[in-house]
Order: sequence, then C-alpha cells, then structure tokens
Amino acid sequence: MAGLALAVLVPQADAASVQDAEVTAAIDSALRTSWRDASAAPSKPAPDGAWARRAYLDLIGRVPTIDELRAFVSQPRSDRHAWLVDHLLGDTYKEERARWRATEWSNLLVGRTGGDRNSLVIRDPFEDYLREAFATNRPFDELMHELVSATGSVRPDDDDFNPAANFLADKMAEGGVQATAKTAQVFLGMSVQCTQCHNHPFNEGKQNQFWELNAFFRQTRVERLREDEDDRPKARIANRDFYGEGRGPMSAVSFTPGQADAAETYYELRNGKLKVAYPVFVDGTALADVYEERGLDYGDSGRLDKVNRREELANLIADSPDLANAAVNREWGRFFGYGFTRPVEDMGPHNPPSHPELMETLADAFRESGYDLDRLARWIVLSEAYRLDSRAGRSNLDDDPVLGVTPQYSRFYLRQLSAEQIFDSLMAATRADEALDDERRDATRSRWLRQFTTAFGNDENGEATSFNGSIPQMLAMMNSDLMRQATDLKWADWSEAKPADGAPMMSQGSGSKMMGSGTKMMGSGTKSGSGTKRGGGSESYAKGSGKRPAGFLSSVAADPSLSNAQRVERLYLAALARKPDRRELAVCNKLLVAREGDAAEALRDVWWALLNSNEFILQH
Repeated sequence: MAGLALAVLVPQADAASVQDAEVTAAIDSALRTSWRDASAAPSKPAPDGAWARRAYLDLIGRVPTIDELRAFVSQPRSDRHAWLVDHLLGDTYKEERARWRATEWSNLLVGRTGGDRNSLVIRDPFEDYLREAFATNRPFDELMHELVSATGSVRPDDDDFNPAANFLADKMAEGGVQATAKTAQVFLGMSVQCTQCHNHPFNEGKQNQFWELNAFFRQTRVERLREDEDDRPKARIANRDFYGEGRGPMSAVSFTPGQADAAETYYELRNGKLKVAYPVFVDGTALADVYEERGLDYGDSGRLDKVNRREELANLIADSPDLANAAVNREWGRFFGYGFTRPVEDMGPHNPPSHPELMETLADAFRESGYDLDRLARWIVLSEAYRLDSRAGRSNLDDDPVLGVTPQYSRFYLRQLSAEQIFDSLMAATRADEALDDERRDATRSRWLRQFTTAFGNDENGEATSFNGSIPQMLAMMNSDLMRQATDLKWADWSEAKPADGAPMMSQGSGSKMMGSGTKMMGSGTKSGSGTKRGGGSESYAKGSGKRPAGFLSSVAADPSLSNAQRVERLYLAALARKPDRRELAVCNKLLVAREGDAAEALRDVWWALLNSNEFILQH
C-alpha cells in the first residue's frame, strides 16, 4: 500500500521525465550496438555552439542569436543541453516553434505553391490552423483524423469554414487518386501511386489495394464556389451519397441490406478487364467486416446515413501501427537527414528499416505518449547520436549515406537548409525582423519563397524544398536582393525585398567583394538603447515608431567599444555560432589591410562571405 501511495503522489510530469530519459537511453543503447556491429566508432561530440545551432534550426527553424548562444553556454556544462531543449520546447519559443512546424507540414500536405492562383487551396488559413494545432501540441492522431475526415469550405468568410479541408481541396480529381496517394504517403508511410495502374513490379503492392483504399474517398465531393473579388476559385469539401460507379440515385431504386446496398468502384487491369473494389484498408481489413463485427450488414454501402467512409478510414489509420511508425520514421529523418527507410514514405517488407527494433521502440513510446510530437522531438534531440560532430573519424568514414550505404548515425550528416530556414536565419542573424511587424514579415517571407520556388522547380514541375548546392542556386543566393540587404551597411527596408528580375544585385568583382557604395563606418550617429535585441546588438526599436533601427552589421561596425577582432568575432557568432580561429582572423586582418583601413567595408566583405558560405547554408 505504501508503494501504491507513493506512485499516486508522483507528479505526472516527473513520470513523463522518467520515460523521456528511458527512451533517449534506449536510442543510445540501440545505436551503440549498431556502431559496434559495424565497427564504426562514433565521431566526437560536436562543439556546444554547433549543437545549439543544430537544435535551433531543427526545432524552431532558424539560427540562434548571439544573446541566445550566451544564455546557452552560461548554463552548467552537464545540464546545458537538456536546458536548451526544455527552453526551445517550452512557452518561450512556443509561437516560433509552432510557426516553423506549421511551415514544414504545410509544405508536405499542400505544397509551397498551394494557394497560388490556379489552386483551390488557401494556404494562409491552413497554415494558421496547423500553427494553432502545434502551439497547443495537439496529439498527432487527432490532427490526422481532422485532416482526413474534414468537410467544409476553405474560404474563411463562409459559415462552414474549415481550414483542415484545404488538405483535400486540390486532391480529389479523377476520383480522389491524389488524395489516396498522399494520405497513404503521409500517414501510413506507404508509396502506393505506382499501383494505381498495375501491380508494383518490385514489391508486394497490388493494384486492387490502391483502389480498395481509394474507395474510402468515393463519397467525397469538391464543390467549386463562386470566385471572390480576387478572381480565384475556392472549394468546399462535402460528403455525398455514393451509389457506385455507373449508377445514380434514379438507378438505385432502393437501398436494401446485402449486395444491392453496396457501392462499387471499378478499375481497369492492364489487359483491359474491369475489376470491382470496395473499401478495404491497407492491412486487409474490409469495411464490410468491420460493420459485420458490429452486427451490421451494410459496410460496403455508399449511403452517408449508414456509412461515412472517410470517417471510417481515419479511424482505421488511427488504430493502425503504421501511423506511429510513419510519424517516427519521418521525424527521425527530419532530424538526422535520413530516416530508417529511404525514402521515408516507402515503408514495407520490400524496404525494411535500417534499425527495426529502435523504430519499434520509438513508435511504441510515441503511442504511449499520446502521439506527442514535442516529446518525440525531445527524445531524438537529446540522444547521443544527435550530439555527434558532422566530421567523420578514421573508423566511420564509410558511414556516408550519400554513397548509398545504410546510415549508422555514427556522425551527424550534413544537409542543406530549406529555403525557409535560410530566410528566417538571415532575418535573425541580421536583426532585420526588428524592423517589421508580423504581417509585413510574413508577406516579405512569402514573396521571397515564391520566387525561389518558381526559380527552382524540378523537371516534373514539382517543388524544390531545399537548396541543393547547384551553381545556379548559389549564384541566385549571392546575387539576390535579400542578400544585398542583409549585407548593407545602411539599414535596408526588408519589406521591399523582391526578385532580382534577372539583373545581378552585386558587382562581379573578385573574391567576396560587395558592390562598392562608398559607405563608411557609421560613427556617433548610432544611439544606444536600454535593451538588447536579436543578435546581441544594443539598438532598441519600437515597431511602428517610424524610426529605423541600425542593422546588425552597422551596429557592430559602429560600436567604439569593440576592437576589429571583436567585431569579426561577433559576425562569426551571429552567422556560424562559433568564434573565428586564428587562421580566419589572419585572413580578416589581411582583408582590412586590403581595404586600406576601412573597417566597415572590410566587415561587410566578411559578413557577405559568411552568409554565403557552405557553413551557413548547411545543417551540420
């Protein structure tokens, strides 16, 4: 009884903390075994600054400021990693974290171009909906259920407005083929698109499985609404009775129990024969059998007063182990660059996970946590593998998934930042966001991302979701209006950042030399405020006051209390979360000499080089 009383008195938060520690320990144990079996000694731990930068980018989508780095390193060394994760997953960063996660999931669910002129999606309210869901840490299974079963208008002014309906708004053409493929990909970790037309040639996927899953969407209709003042079409997702293909309400004289009540879908084999499909889940569970267990004989019915097929599909996904497996696999891949399967949306017997026991452990813990994405992130970010340096040692040089080998996670794999991370990191590093209210900042961000996506669409007219390091992309980055304003010694109006219209924004001189404007170091005209803002500068600014604050670069250049070496150090900390080494300081000193003592212009050259470096645009 005493033990029972003690258990009752243990706070729930403490019990969660114990489980968190146990799950992280399980990750560490599983990977150490994997390293031992592969004879791959792990890399050394990453420097604290590199790890903090890594955590900021993955958890809230941007690099840390100098002040944030200082707060991190001021913590006791043994506790600082857990302290930072608690901080980033706590209330202080709740809005930033939710905003970043909503951006990622909006890109996944409706795409960056969702909401463009020819799209039925309205992305902004959809992203706001996801932001609220992530800010309140809504359980992932509940979020899935809302998205898969949503009905209503995507238009905010309508009485039946439901932002979740945007998920399916652009996916119901041709009987919901895209809805079928996307739902399986995101929530079940399965790639089924290929089996629409034939059995998969290389795995166990069958054509009938695709159309049996598709049958769950056959009651779903997209009603195009009257175009608004912006002359753009809008959509309403509605459920309607489905009488079966080739039949309508007049031909179905009466719905009676048994086969006459069934609403079939037809699909064509490669030999031209037609086959019939009824709702069957990916694990072989037929909806008719589900209803039979309830004592009902109309599970194949298309009548809404008897069966709501999408509601039933959402319930089946929620009960499936594949939901947790897919979420864990995707999140693991998001933090490490590579999931347990490659690609993460193609799980199955044909593509077994690299670490099956570890994935199962994480999936079980994720379900037990109530599908808590924040706790899943905590387990991963506090693991030993996430803390490793990106540089390989002698014994783990072969642990390089780029070469096609199975990832062992014995070091942190380099990867390109997304376009959103680049923009938000530039805003944070340069303190540009201090000059903009949220509305102007979001508009500026959307405008820049739109031109980037347009510039780097792939051959299938898809979307580029990250920098790929190509020469055209790097030239566009270097010559963009965004970069010009980020490295301007004068404070720039970021709200007017726009595409370069094909004209280079910078001179084509040698090295990292910027377009010469004749700007000299700002002197006594820079005022000091009482507070500190992002980036560790001393300029205070009230948004909407009409006053332009000094940018980060100009503040550093103008601060008379700093030596040139200290100024360079601040630039490195803001951009790369580390101090320059002796060699880098020597190079900067030579640059100062080449600039004939003009420290401001030399600092601008250094700043431009840092923001365009691989070290800035890579997660490492």
